[in-house]
Amino acid sequence: MFQSIALTVGLRYTRAQRQNHFISFISLISMLGLVLGVTVLILVLSVMNGFDQELRQRILGMVPHAIVQTAKPIMDWQHPAKLAMQVEGVVGVAPFVHGQGMFNNLGRVQPVLLHGIEPEAEARVSILPNHMTHGTVSDLKAGEFNILMGDLLARQLGARLGDKVTLFLPEASLTVAGIIPRLKRFNLVGIFKVGAELDANLAIMHIADASKLKRLGGGVEGLRLKLDDLFTAPAKAQQVALQLPGQYWTSDWTRTHGSLFQAIQLERRMLGLLLMLVVAVAAFNIVSTLVMLVVEKQADIAILRTLGASQRDVMGIFIVQGSIIGFLGTLLGTLIGVVLALNITGIVDWAEQVFGFKVLSADVYFISYFPSQVNLEDVLLISISSFILCVMATLYPAWRASKVEPAEVLRHE
Repeated sequence: MFQSIALTVGLRYTRAQRQNHFISFISLISMLGLVLGVTVLILVLSVMNGFDQELRQRILGMVPHAIVQTAKPIMDWQHPAKLAMQVEGVVGVAPFVHGQGMFNNLGRVQPVLLHGIEPEAEARVSILPNHMTHGTVSDLKAGEFNILMGDLLARQLGARLGDKVTLFLPEASLTVAGIIPRLKRFNLVGIFKVGAELDANLAIMHIADASKLKRLGGGVEGLRLKLDDLFTAPAKAQQVALQLPGQYWTSDWTRTHGSLFQAIQLERRMLGLLLMLVVAVAAFNIVSTLVMLVVEKQADIAILRTLGASQRDVMGIFIVQGSIIGFLGTLLGTLIGVVLALNITGIVDWAEQVFGFKVLSADVYFISYFPSQVNLEDVLLISISSFILCVMATLYPAWRASKVEPAEVLRHE
């Protein structure tokens, strides 16, 4: 009986034309606020999920998950690499030589990070081979002093494939002419683009050439590790270091890029909380709508009570009506939010082309476009939470309606 009266009368009230147009306006505003809040919440969380994913796949696809190195050059890196691969969770190992310098071309100077790699082993620990726009990693040949550059770095230097660029190293050589900086000419044989800040400051050469530049006698500085679980990097790096003969120290991505990852996670939580408050405000606007509706429908409530409807029946009527508003608002907001989240990258690209501005610059941010990843768990959590808030918002007006005294109302009619 309760369900029949509540659903029938509640649905009828929802479809009926309002005598007071202001109530209809407030009801519409409540629904639109709910739609906007749910849409923005889904969109923002999807973009934050996208940034998190890009951080893991792009930046952490280029930088090592963890490294182990020692004070002395490692002359036979294959042996410690085999020992490292025996540690559970390590899925790839490659040697490295790191350095810093400055490139000069056509009078333009740019600081760079130098990575010496073994081309055949690079695919085990890096996404670099999959993001070459010109040339290939195999173009790096020992002794030829070839180099690969990020797309932005090459553009800043005005360098093209086949050009010779000059590298200045941060150390000086003593000659008969006095103290002069060390420099070396390199052939630009490849350009890569990963859509991250590394495109503007990273250059890659063969590990044998890097070893000569750093005077390591043909050795390497350490090993780069790729792990099946990023968050085990500190523990796995220590485990590998203990597995290897000699004294090694370790580093991992949590030290180099951990602050960025933590900032994204914190921003995601705080933005989610703030936007959920927007949804809550929109949901509780339903309170004002239903309170005014209770005032308008006092005569109807009194007649229903006189005909035998209980207080529970009256409460059910207004809970149904408020729940319908909440359901429709949540449903529309969810649909619009998911559609926008799935297409936000294309929408932002279109806006940049039409209005001629850049939302994200790779020189400032770690990626140059808006990523988005829609998680079903987030969508369900937002939708369910929004609907529950709407249902909760109906309880007070419904309780007020159930307390209407039929005799008092009908006496003044």
